[in-house]
Amino acid sequence: MKIALMTALAVAASAGAAQAQTLRMGVGAQITSTDPHFHNISPNNAFASMVFDNLIETDDRARVQPGLAESWRPVGEDVWEFRLRHGVKFHNGSDFTAEDVAFTLERIPQVVNSPGSFRTYTQAITGVEIVDPYTIRFRTNGPAPVLPNDIAMVPMLDRQTHQGAATEDFNSGRVAIGTGPYRMTMHRPGDRIELQRNDNYWRGRPQWATVDYRMITNDAARTAAILAGDVDFIDQVPTTDVERLRRTPRVSLSEIDSMRFIYFAMDHMRDGPTPFITDNDGRPLPGNPLRDVRVRRALSLAIDRAAIVSRVMEGAATATVQVMPPGSFGYTPDLAVPAADPDGARRLLAEAGYPNGFRMTLHGPNDRYPNDGRIAQAVGQMWTRVGVRTQVEVAPYASFIARASRQEFSMFLVSWGTSTGEPLAGLRSVAMTYNRDAGTGSVNRGRYANPEFDTALRAASRELDDARREALLFDATRILVRDQGIISTHLQKNIWAMRPGFTHTPRVDERTRAQDVRAASQ
Repeated sequence: MKIALMTALAVAASAGAAQAQTLRMGVGAQITSTDPHFHNISPNNAFASMVFDNLIETDDRARVQPGLAESWRPVGEDVWEFRLRHGVKFHNGSDFTAEDVAFTLERIPQVVNSPGSFRTYTQAITGVEIVDPYTIRFRTNGPAPVLPNDIAMVPMLDRQTHQGAATEDFNSGRVAIGTGPYRMTMHRPGDRIELQRNDNYWRGRPQWATVDYRMITNDAARTAAILAGDVDFIDQVPTTDVERLRRTPRVSLSEIDSMRFIYFAMDHMRDGPTPFITDNDGRPLPGNPLRDVRVRRALSLAIDRAAIVSRVMEGAATATVQVMPPGSFGYTPDLAVPAADPDGARRLLAEAGYPNGFRMTLHGPNDRYPNDGRIAQAVGQMWTRVGVRTQVEVAPYASFIARASRQEFSMFLVSWGTSTGEPLAGLRSVAMTYNRDAGTGSVNRGRYANPEFDTALRAASRELDDARREALLFDATRILVRDQGIISTHLQKNIWAMRPGFTHTPRVDERTRAQDVRAASQ
């Protein structure tokens, strides 16, 4: 009798999900803008992928596949040709054509006050030629072997609708119009977004009539919401709750190793005093100690990455000093993760002229990445133990990242999630010398600059042979790690949770999208 009742309940749950018209999602990070070109961060890009489409899309393993472009091919050493899909319409009925592609690429460098520009994905393009309404060619500054991977990150807009539109016009909902499976019907910043099904979507009618996309940045509140049935699905399952939820019959988990690495960026820009470093008596230092590679190496050696993985992340991470996970293209196998060496760190500090250390403030977000505030606190304690007395200040991501983008900090915790499936975009964005016109260093907020690294990465970006390109990427990665331009600590694991009757396709790029959640019977 008990077995029959449990079976009946399971069937009922599945049937209820299948018949449901609304998907209620609880996401752990705020959408900072609904303008798909304003801020290149994962939560914004995940939202954008429900409303807008790209020429090329990526699957759950970050492999490229056709999107608004049916095919693409190089037609010269420095020219790529894309053939577009016929019959695609924007939500307002406008036809999608090559004119819209040309407009989109023209708009990206013109977005005002972008804290993370999409120019990092279009910087290789020097010219656009419209061959006919459904064929377009991109001329590049030399060979551009990963241009398809880069273009897969760029949402397409409608020239007719979006000409002259500002970011505020997207946020208000007035021009949040794409070709995607859903259209935005309401946006309450920092709280929720409501979406409605695009019945004429070119891939076919989406399952959910409406999507309630709630921003629940508090970990406990997000877990409570899924347990109470207030939402059907959550992302960023708190590591402290994973095992409890795994044992809860009314919740199932979806997991995958990610391509997001957590790292510490620092002030490479100032030769003189840096704002949040002083001597032990609180007086500004005459020079910036972070400009000395021995100090940077000392800070890296002081970090116990294994302890962060086991104690802070509770096993839901992999220790690293580089940007790609093991087994992926561009992962450099000879860069072992060093064991923490506090004595070695103290020796390097003394060699650099800081035998008694100094004082520093570490900044970071407290609502963006799993355990971000706890990670900052743990690393701050590790640095304090070697003589760099570290005060930790964390804040909501929106206010934190605005200050980081203005180069206000000396040391801060940030992250990059690789969505292209290869390391070029990440290395180019976080560590290449900042150049707004060239589109390099778009999120290089510490303004690290190393001509040797730039040269190696530039060579990799133009190498057509995969094996030779990967070898050049190894060289660039070794230079960055040797120089400690950034200090990587670990790669995250992506974990989602859902109520019975739902299934989910997990993605290595960690995007949380309505189209990846289905009723179990579907």
